[in-house]
Formats: sequence, structure tokens, C-alpha cells
Amino acid sequence: MATTPRLKSPDKAACEAIPPFVDARGTIQPILDSQMGGCALITSKAGAIRANHYHQSDWHYSYVISGKIKYYHRPVGSDEKPTTEIFETGSVFYSPPMVEHAMEFLEDTTFIVVSKHSRDKDDYEEDVIRVPDLTKL
Repeated sequence: MATTPRLKSPDKAACEAIPPFVDARGTIQPILDSQMGGCALITSKAGAIRANHYHQSDWHYSYVISGKIKYYHRPVGSDEKPTTEIFETGSVFYSPPMVEHAMEFLEDTTFIVVSKHSRDKDDYEEDVIRVPDLTKL
């Protein structure tokens, strides 16, 4: 049976972790169990900004391998200041469709993104809509 991390609340991006499998050999920590279209490993330098967009139909889960991300998000078209959350090593968070989002990297960071659609550049660009820099609002 597929298990997907659950959102902690509808207005937060943070997800509850899937419980690990532990035995005498060690631990297997599931990150995500879901049908997907793409998976990418991304590295970002401290101070870098990524995203500042929303997806029309795509979604993605992000798993922080190392580092620290300040995540900004708000509903598409909102004039409100974006909500911010900090995600560190071992965190999983979700970016649904029609939610403007940006990532500010507080440390050198490596993370994995698992998405509904292919991460092929043409497919990706067809679905994404750029927005003004959410980190400056």
C-alpha cells in the first residue's frame, strides 16, 4: 500500500515523516511512496534563491538531505505576505499546484525533489508560471 507523508496542516508545507523500518541491520527511512513523473537532486549555495513560481497542475515533495531552506508560500494571486517555514536536514515538505513558492538557502543545501510531472525542461516550463520575488515581500 502506498504511503505518502501527510501535511501537518492545510496551511503549512511541512509533512509528517513516514515511520522507518528498523531491525538489527539498520534503518530504512521511507521518504515518499507515490506515483511520480520525475525526481531531481538539487544543490544550492548559501544565499541562493530558487523557484519564485507556481505550478498549474504539477506538485512536488522536497526532502532535505543536508542544509537549511527558508520556504515561502502563499495561494496564487494573494496580496498577503507569504508564509515562511524553515526546513533542515531530514525534513519533507510539499508544494501543491496553484501555490506561489520560493526557496532561500540559508546554508549550502542538497535536496531531492519528487514531482508529479516529468522534470524535462520543456514539460516543466509548460506548467510553471513565474511570480515576483517572494523573498522580497
